[in-house]
Amino acid sequence: MEESRGPLAGIRVLELAGLAPGPFAGMMLADHGAEVLRVDRVKAVSDVPRRDVMDRGKRTIGLDLKSPEGVAAFKRLAGRADVVIEVFRPGVAERLGIGPADLHAVNERLVYGRMTGWGQDGPLASTAGHDIDYIAIAGVLSMLGRAGGKPTPPINILGDFAGGGLMLAYGVLLALLERERTGRGRVVDAAMVDGAALLFSMFYGGVHSGHWGPRGTNLLDTGAPMYDTYETADGGYLAVGALEPQFWAEMLARMGIDDMPGRDDPANWPAIRERLTEAFRSRTRAEWEAVFEGSDACVSPVLDPREAVRHPHNQARGTFVEVEGLPQAAPAPRLAGVPRGDLSPATRLHDLSAWGLPGDEAKALRAAGVLA
Repeated sequence: MEESRGPLAGIRVLELAGLAPGPFAGMMLADHGAEVLRVDRVKAVSDVPRRDVMDRGKRTIGLDLKSPEGVAAFKRLAGRADVVIEVFRPGVAERLGIGPADLHAVNERLVYGRMTGWGQDGPLASTAGHDIDYIAIAGVLSMLGRAGGKPTPPINILGDFAGGGLMLAYGVLLALLERERTGRGRVVDAAMVDGAALLFSMFYGGVHSGHWGPRGTNLLDTGAPMYDTYETADGGYLAVGALEPQFWAEMLARMGIDDMPGRDDPANWPAIRERLTEAFRSRTRAEWEAVFEGSDACVSPVLDPREAVRHPHNQARGTFVEVEGLPQAAPAPRLAGVPRGDLSPATRLHDLSAWGLPGDEAKALRAAGVLA
């Protein structure tokens, strides 16, 4: 594995294994140069590389955190770390002896990032949940879907990844920046319910001010015909985002439509949608792509993941990279002049001496089944 490069080079991260949000946060940090060591269960670790995209650029070990020896070893590692990413329910880390107070006792500069769905406190803090539950309680799910239909979850993007892992990575960076002034680490309480709510700040404001109506009736939630998807003759789809008048005018001109009802009156929206639906179904997606190529009409083909990898714009920018024959999204955002970091699959780290665990001690822990 190549040496990590980037603005986070020299930052050491201990990532406790867990579901998507924690590893995603670790991936974000590793993508920009941090040295991320994933700590998994002993039986889950082998010399076979971990090819999950969220483990790229990391190293991995197995450690029995239910044994006193494993806890002691973890504290040794934390003594050399800058960041710990913890993904347990509230109180679990404390019961294991690796909570914030336990680790700050050995390393006061440690940034302790906690990733949960509900947060470290509140009536729901100790209960189970998933992305769909967190965005439901945040008020986000109620706003997603078409008019007259039921709320539609957007896979697990808003809770797990955007509201969870990405917010945790952001919180870790804030705490690392603050540490430069104070010399002390801080606990980051990243809750998916909080993060999802924050992402919808603009829309909450619209609801409470009366400027945002029921689900599926607004400008940006498929209520308006100028911001929606339309089927083509071959079963493909086009994404229409012609919000501004000049873009709308260009779209209609390229479609050969010169008698469309005025869009400023929502009462005309059903008729406009019907006209557009009929028009877009008259040609294939490829034919429409040719019509709108190079224009400011804000009409784009709806690409599936395989097509997205091959799109000329994505290829020109290197939006996707290929790792061991499989495409994956490249690190983002980009920092001008900084080379891309290591994206290879995670491999087992045998030599932990740089992390404060000498070879003879590591050998003894492996022999005892505590370390892998």
